[in-house]
Amino acid sequence: MTHLWIRAEQRPQEERVGITPDGVAALRAKGFRVTIEDSPRRAVPIAPYTEAGAERAAYGSWPDAPTDAIIFGLKELPEDGTPLRHRHIMFGHAYKGQPAGQELLRRFRQGGGVLYDLEYLTDAQGRRVAAFGYWAGYAGAAVSLLAYAAQARGGVCAPVARFADKTVLVDAVAQALAGLAVPRVLVIGALGRVGRGAADMCAAVGAPVTAWDKAETEAGGPFPEVLAHDLFLNCILAMPGTPVFVPQSAVSAPRALRVIGDIACDPTSDFSPVKVYDRATDWARPVLRVHGAPVLDVMAIDNLPSLLPIEASEDFAAQLLPHLQAVDAVDAGIWGRARAEFDRNIRALEA
Repeated sequence: MTHLWIRAEQRPQEERVGITPDGVAALRAKGFRVTIEDSPRRAVPIAPYTEAGAERAAYGSWPDAPTDAIIFGLKELPEDGTPLRHRHIMFGHAYKGQPAGQELLRRFRQGGGVLYDLEYLTDAQGRRVAAFGYWAGYAGAAVSLLAYAAQARGGVCAPVARFADKTVLVDAVAQALAGLAVPRVLVIGALGRVGRGAADMCAAVGAPVTAWDKAETEAGGPFPEVLAHDLFLNCILAMPGTPVFVPQSAVSAPRALRVIGDIACDPTSDFSPVKVYDRATDWARPVLRVHGAPVLDVMAIDNLPSLLPIEASEDFAAQLLPHLQAVDAVDAGIWGRARAEFDRNIRALEA
């Protein structure tokens, strides 16, 4: 019997979950054993999970789970240096040279565990089978527009918090922009999930979007058009070969650009296409002011979908469930490809 253990997210403000109670019921019908930890902040209460057949466990108890349990979560594990002996399904952020990611891989190597990185669950054509991208784009565009409005009024973007739903979020952005010139927005990565979410948010408040994707960026730059827009939303995942959209020299160059929303948010990667900042922002301080005259703010929150935890969780869980139902076949299909990526990076770490 495959045992799936849904751990509680331990990152502050993280309310999302990648499996819904309906998903638990579907897994139980397939013969899975499912355990779910108590959580003080999960957007979905625990009662529907137990009613669907999940066993209840204490908050943060996954390190003591049976060795054969597959630990399922979304965001990072506590950085306590302990070896990792289980199979984990999560976003590891460990394959692009990130310092914290390298330490995570060392912990897996020490404990003999395996990471099935959610970012690297791909079909035979290399497309991700489940992603939060749409809601990252939607929320990221919203916060970037809030930053633009605050800056236009002589201030800096105020702290943000979870929104009850997307209607509340759209209303908040529309009110912030009221009475201001509507910003001209450039979205790069417009054909992907993230870009579509960003464009939909802009459309909801009447902000015109210039939509770029591979065809417009394959020449490799430079891209003066980025500096000609008021707001730039980067929706391209940082990968080898990704061109630089905003070089460091952009901060002092003549520009209309006032806000960068780096929704892909991978500032510590060598492949980051936005070179004017070096760290993520957060809900308490949504932007970094990287230049003062003319002002340039960067929004780079790395848990944007958490601002809309219900919509994001339900969407992601529905995408992932069919593949979770086949997780016992860990050496085949998407799971085999994810394992191969993990093994490759472990070998690189050892080298």
